[in-house]
Amino acid sequence: MADYRSPLLDRPGAVEEDLTDTGVAAHYGEPIREQRQLVERRGFVDLSHRGVVRVEGADRLSWLHNLTSGRLDKLEPGVGVEALILNPQGHVEHDLLLVDDGNAVWIHVEPGESESLVAFLESMRFMLRVEVFDVSADWAVVWQPSTDTDPRFVTRVDPVSDVATGRQVFVPRHELPDFASSAGDPVGVRALEALRIEAGRPRFGVDTDHRTIPHEMGWIGTAVQLGKGCYRGQETVAHVENLGRPPRRLVRLHLDGSVREVLPARGTDVVVDGSPVGHVTSAAYHHELGPIALALVKYMTADNIDVVVGSAENGIAAMLEPVVARDDRPRPGQAARAAFRRSLL
Repeated sequence: MADYRSPLLDRPGAVEEDLTDTGVAAHYGEPIREQRQLVERRGFVDLSHRGVVRVEGADRLSWLHNLTSGRLDKLEPGVGVEALILNPQGHVEHDLLLVDDGNAVWIHVEPGESESLVAFLESMRFMLRVEVFDVSADWAVVWQPSTDTDPRFVTRVDPVSDVATGRQVFVPRHELPDFASSAGDPVGVRALEALRIEAGRPRFGVDTDHRTIPHEMGWIGTAVQLGKGCYRGQETVAHVENLGRPPRRLVRLHLDGSVREVLPARGTDVVVDGSPVGHVTSAAYHHELGPIALALVKYMTADNIDVVVGSAENGIAAMLEPVVARDDRPRPGQAARAAFRRSLL
């Protein structure tokens, strides 16, 4: 939805976010208090700029099961699931947060992603009993820290157990102001971002790029189910799982908050011993931890070390801790491959 502007930006104190989240409120005047409000399980976050896609038809679950990295063929109504669509090389093309209501699958995606997702799904319909609709113009998403479902609306409960767990409610767009009036005090997206970064939860298009593979983000076991059948890009997933390691991995940075007030921009270098080993992907001020960030670094970068964010001469000191842990153990397939090579000598 180009040039979207949420009606909730007319609320007192609302300050519009920029970049990826333009069109909704960054905060409503008190971003730190708003974070504490979410931790106390109160209020709601306006995510009405996100895209919404609905898939109908008797074959919808088996079809999506075959197209994505998730196990969806026997998905029960009301169960929240995350699944990825990969390209043939195993790079992440779409991150789907979805739920089935018994009649249709409801998916919400990052702003601006619904059109390309629908185009891909339409290209893969063939003769199956499925219909795909971009309903972003008619439906909005609201995030709430409560996991109690609301019988009035289709609701996706986040299955991941951490501080950023909540529910996403699909609300008819024309009912959004009335829904917000009864949902408690509004909270801006920056508060939710801070809790997401604290929890080490990657965000598609923010913490990822065109080269991202699932292992780098820690999506194995959540958005990627290793035991399911074939899907596009599965070869890369299986190869990395059994024979190798990803080139990069997601880490969390605890930044020195005494140096400067400006958070590092996306793409800022992460430096170890004078050499760049990666870059910042997202950053926020946390109500307890202070300035924190997520970064992608070379896989073999050590954990729990001091790094510099920015230039080696004028950067911000930080401590690196793992989100995706470094695994130095031999991979399951490496021993078999080595034995086979020895047998040829």
